[in-house]
Amino acid sequence: MKTVLNRIYSDYLMPSRLAEYDALLRTAQGHGYAQMSIREFLREPNRAARPPTLVHRHDIDTDTRTAAKMFAVEARHGVTASYYFRLSTLDFGLMREIEAYGSEASYHFEEVADFAKRHHIKNADTLRRRFPEIRQEFLRNCARIEQALAIKLTTVASHGDFANRRLNVINHEILHDRAFRSRCGIACETYDPELLEQFDLYISDRPPPRYYHPVDPRSALGRYRCICLLTHPVQWETNWRESTKSNVRRLVEGLTW
Repeated sequence: MKTVLNRIYSDYLMPSRLAEYDALLRTAQGHGYAQMSIREFLREPNRAARPPTLVHRHDIDTDTRTAAKMFAVEARHGVTASYYFRLSTLDFGLMREIEAYGSEASYHFEEVADFAKRHHIKNADTLRRRFPEIRQEFLRNCARIEQALAIKLTTVASHGDFANRRLNVINHEILHDRAFRSRCGIACETYDPELLEQFDLYISDRPPPRYYHPVDPRSALGRYRCICLLTHPVQWETNWRESTKSNVRRLVEGLTW
């Protein structure tokens, strides 16, 4: 019951936390942190030469409206960030604005989970044998986004779906093939060990009442030199329409898979 009540509060009753996000950016600036996207972070491979750094990654699972508001907050402070959009949240107008400003708009991919649900595959080995087909879907989706934005995607982020958890097959497994990744032109997937090992601390937001894992980023500023903060706009401001659509979609997929 407590979990259900927390979910109702998170999806429908939680006050906006955007003022908290604004304060976080200001606090990071006050501590002397450079705040940037993953793409920008990767352009400077010399870790010792970097100033204290806060890397911003946003996964746009459901709520483009709040994503746009977070982008506006960042623009006021001269901060850049990476925004990863699912096929279901692609907003090419917003993505072009993000790119024009100097932040990164890219792909939050989930072809493995989508394929499993669409073909009613419930066995991990069976699913992995279909990876050649799934990789072709990934290529087509990347090409569509690149054409719409007139840019080359260089970093992408794997989405986590209930189907991935049930099968214990992660979406980014299709990029473990280095030849395929080279063919795609993808320089980095956000869960690459080579990227993660460069961070002294990796923080992700969480639904209330916890809000962050493993620590509140404000308490980490000044204590860790290089921090990556993963956020999901849906956890910073409620959007009744999008939360309801997402909850219904999840229910239907669970029943039909």
